[in-house]
This record gives sequence, structure tokens and C-alpha cells, in this order.
Amino acid sequence: MADRYQQFTNSSVGKFLVPKLGLPSPTPLRRYEPGQPLLDGPALLGAAPGGRLEKTLTEQLRAAGVELHSSAAADGADVSYGALVFDATGITDPQQLRELHAFFQPTIKQIGTCGRVIVLGTPPELAGTTRERVAQRGLEGFTRSVGKELKRGATSQLVYVAPGNEGATESTLRFLLSAKSAFVSGQVVRIGTAGSDGAAVSAPAEWAKPLDGKVALVTGASRGIGAAIADVLARDGAHVIAVDIPAQGADLSSVANAVGGSALQLDVTADDAPRTIVDYCAERHDGLDIVVHNAGITRDKKLANMDASRWDSVISVNIDSQLKINDALLESTVLRDNARFVGVSSIAGIAGNLGQTNYGTSKAAVIGMVDATAPLVAERGGTFNAVAPGFIETQMTQAMPATIREPARRLSSLSQGGLPVDVAETIAWYANPASAAVNGNVVRVCGQAMIGA
Repeated sequence: MADRYQQFTNSSVGKFLVPKLGLPSPTPLRRYEPGQPLLDGPALLGAAPGGRLEKTLTEQLRAAGVELHSSAAADGADVSYGALVFDATGITDPQQLRELHAFFQPTIKQIGTCGRVIVLGTPPELAGTTRERVAQRGLEGFTRSVGKELKRGATSQLVYVAPGNEGATESTLRFLLSAKSAFVSGQVVRIGTAGSDGAAVSAPAEWAKPLDGKVALVTGASRGIGAAIADVLARDGAHVIAVDIPAQGADLSSVANAVGGSALQLDVTADDAPRTIVDYCAERHDGLDIVVHNAGITRDKKLANMDASRWDSVISVNIDSQLKINDALLESTVLRDNARFVGVSSIAGIAGNLGQTNYGTSKAAVIGMVDATAPLVAERGGTFNAVAPGFIETQMTQAMPATIREPARRLSSLSQGGLPVDVAETIAWYANPASAAVNGNVVRVCGQAMIGA
């Protein structure tokens, strides 16, 4: 799954020719390795007057081992920053949006390779006045635009924090600052806005093993993104129940053995699949903490040439089976307190895709499942979120014609495809017990693709 163009751009010849020809030059992304620091370089923290997060952010960044600089001390400083973090919750009027310019304009060029920009604000719908709501909505345009200006693998995100959830930001802050979010950019994360206001948030005993003692179910786990999800969740301490169809039994067993988990051969569309999952988790593991709906298929044809069987099979696997499994789990007693559900949507479910009306429909329906179910799960102390991958380097994308594959790789702010581990890291952030107030989110893992919202 080598990206030969990226290899060329980082060769001596490529470094000479690519800038002269004005071609995209994708930077090799910094990805997580156990024991690495959160950032390569210090973080610069600023805040608009009256912000409510600066004190908490200071404490959390220092607890994470980040070297912290203040904006007052940054004037004229010749420093390469690992991150620029700005508390914009004090902005209550559009005229105050100038605080963004005042903080970022002098420092944006000092972002280091694979650096991070994070702006934190108040959810517009929770703003106290019309002018505050307008101003806070403006933050989204700012962070998305900055993400398209950044170079050398740097990323930009917006985090809306509901009042009362100021202490619930640490898990999200650590994820977005770290190499775990390498292929996430231009995204909006909401904390405490989907029925999880005042959610009980507790830091894990060990941040390197936040899922210690948890049991996670991952469907479609025999290869690709599913195998990466199993690996990352196990790395973070979970016992993984890897699920896939019997035809993938050999690969499924290899994945389960590699992560020290269990293999469950099962067609998730079978009538008895939901009951089988409930009984298996109850009898073999005495409960379930994390559910990742990763199983999915494509049966591509333009709508005019698509027969009913292609349509029905995609809807059955990609959404209907998930709803039935959810119903069975929520009606049972097998789910432990503070359970985590994660769906796998797609950029196709947001922007649509040629020849994928069935797939795009099913993946948009996954987002609908999150919207409908997140408040219900929150009543039980749980969360329901989704990832929406863009172009990810898998066997499936390698089989694409080069005329489609290469533009798909380059048409993002990071000018490259993502890896299965990028999707898995985002799911592990959702699963973290400290992410209890992150509910009802759909985060694109797409390098800020140029298509979609």
C-alpha cells in the first residue's frame, strides 16, 4: 500500500523538482508510538478576555507534560511551537473575533512540522445572546480555513465545550494534540451537547492504558480498518471480541490471536446474530463495554444499473444489522455502565459518491443512528459517536484505478491518504472513559478532504 508519489516527493530529486513544478508535497505524518511525548515542542496558550477554559487548559496541558508558553511571553520569540491553543469562549460579539487575528497572525508561521492548532469555544446554540451565537459560529470557518493554510502535516480543530463541562476536555485535548490524530483536521468536536451535560468524567488510572479491564466488540475485524481497531483497542488495554463472517475465519483468528482477544465467527445480518452476541458476551465475558460497528460492504453501480439485491445487501450489512444489534444490547443486561458505541460512517455519507447511492445512503444512515441514539445511550451513562473515514490506504483502495486513486489521495489539506490506524485511534479516543462527555459526534478522518462539509 505504498504511496509512491509521496516517496518520490521526499527523495532528493523530488525535493528539488516538486516545489518548482508547484505540485503537492505531502509531509510524512507523525503517528503515535508508545512512550513518545504529546508534542514535539512547546504549546502556546492564549485566551480572549473573559474566557472560561484557560485555567483548566493550563492545568491539563501541564499534567500531560507539555511545556507551556503564554501569549504574553511569545512576542518576538523565535520558537517552533508544537501547538497553538486558544480559548475563544470569551468572545461574545463578532467584533471580538479580532482576538483570533491578534493571537494567531503573529505566530501561525511558528507552527512546527505536524503541529496542532486548537480553538475552543461555546456551542453556538448554547450562547447567551444572538451576537454571541453569531460570533461562536464564526469559529468554524476560521479553523477550517486555517487547516487549509497550514503546511508540513499540521492540523487545525475546533472544540465546542458546553458550560458545565469545562473539566471534561482532557481526553479530547490529549487526542487532538497527539500523534494519534495525525489524519484528523478541520473537524468540530462537541463536548457535553448531546444529552451528556454533567456526565461523570473520570481520568483513567493510566493514560497509556485507558481501556484496562474493558471488553470491546469489533465487527468486520478480520482485516483492514477492523484489524487496526482491534489492535489499538487491545494496545489500550481492552479485551477484544473480533467478529466477522465464517468465510474470513482464518484471518479473524489471526487477528484475535495477535491482540490476545477472542474470535466470534458470525454473519451480523443473520436473524439470530443479535441474540448470539448478547449471549456470547454474557457467558464468556460477563459483560460488554465497547461496541464498534465496523462491518460494511460495497456493491457499487450507478443507480440506473443497480439491481435490488445490490441495494438490499448494502443496507442490510451497513445499517440494518447495526440497529438490530443495538436494540438487543440495550434491551439486555449485558452492557456495563458507561458503555461506548461507535459507528463507522464515511465521507460518502456526507458528500455522496459517484456510483455509490446504496453505500452513501447507508453511511448517512449511520450518522442518523448516532443522532437518534446518542441521547438515549446518555441516559445510561454511555455515548454513541461515529467516525467518517475519507481515503484510507487499504486493499480496497489499492485496487482502484490510478486515475481515481491519485486524485483521492491528493485532494485534502494533507495531500495524502490515511492509514487504518488513523481511524482506529479516533475510535479509541471515543472509547476512553475520560471521553464521557463526547457524545453524538461524527468526526471525519480524512486529512480535511476537499469534498464534503
